[in-house]
Amino acid sequence: MPATNPSGRIEEDGLLQPEQEANPPTQAGETLISVIIPTYNYAHLLPRALASVFVQMAADVELIVVDDGSTDATPEVLASHAARYPQLQILAQLNAGAAAARNHGIRAARGRYALLLDADDELLPGALACLRTLLAKHPAAGMLLGAQVSVYPDGRQRLRLPKPVPPASARELATRYLLEKRVSISHGCSLFRRDLLLQRPYPENLRGGEDVAVFAHLLVSAPVVVTCEPLARIHKHPDSLRHQRDDEEERARAMVSEVFAGLPPECQSLRRRYQAQRYLSLFRTALLAGERSTARHYYRDAFRLSPWQALRGRHLRKALRLLAGL
Repeated sequence: MPATNPSGRIEEDGLLQPEQEANPPTQAGETLISVIIPTYNYAHLLPRALASVFVQMAADVELIVVDDGSTDATPEVLASHAARYPQLQILAQLNAGAAAARNHGIRAARGRYALLLDADDELLPGALACLRTLLAKHPAAGMLLGAQVSVYPDGRQRLRLPKPVPPASARELATRYLLEKRVSISHGCSLFRRDLLLQRPYPENLRGGEDVAVFAHLLVSAPVVVTCEPLARIHKHPDSLRHQRDDEEERARAMVSEVFAGLPPECQSLRRRYQAQRYLSLFRTALLAGERSTARHYYRDAFRLSPWQALRGRHLRKALRLLAGL
């Protein structure tokens, strides 16, 4: 027997069933899912991503690839695939970054929902059929979160299940995602309602972390459905942006501004704590780099913004070791 959670929704198979079904079923000829692949100089990996979508294409699915000014053989790879698969839509733009490429694809798409797949990842067989079934059961969903198979450079693979998203207020959901890290959202294994993406485009002024602002907005804007079905294989590799330290403090402040620009008034009281968390992240990075003076600066700023956040166990232990000169 299905269990009822505090919001009055019905839980079936671990999924949240909205009380009201706001969106009608897909009509004949209507595009339900737009798979959007932004790519930049991934000619050697792009065929794998494309093949993982082509094998499960259907009349209610469209595939859009946005070439973000690639300088390798990406245009040739896309032209070759377009000759064999006329349903492939190719958009080209001058190099402007992943956020701009995603926004370009979202604006051009026709689907009610969008799946953003990175060019070095791949959908698992049956992923689109699984999503179609879930949408038929939960047509009011704003976001569907699935499991992923993480693939590491040494060949190891690990199944990562999504964390549950219980019914809660916008402020509680933002707290769980931004401050407590108790909600996990990733491209490739998540499906987003496209009208919500159009409301809150990816911020193109950020270099890294631009997805956080979008994910936070989606999370608080509409019901979330979670499934433990693996939807994508995500290939892990070193993130070069993570090692770029130039203007890091300015970028952290810009990220905070972008995140809270898309959140409702009831969430704004979380801003100082989230900003403190960004400074604590800079503190850890500086500490690992042996930049003790810079680390002290970032920790002091975090403490000024939110003593409670700065004094949490792991941060306090690192700060005490720093003060002790260890």
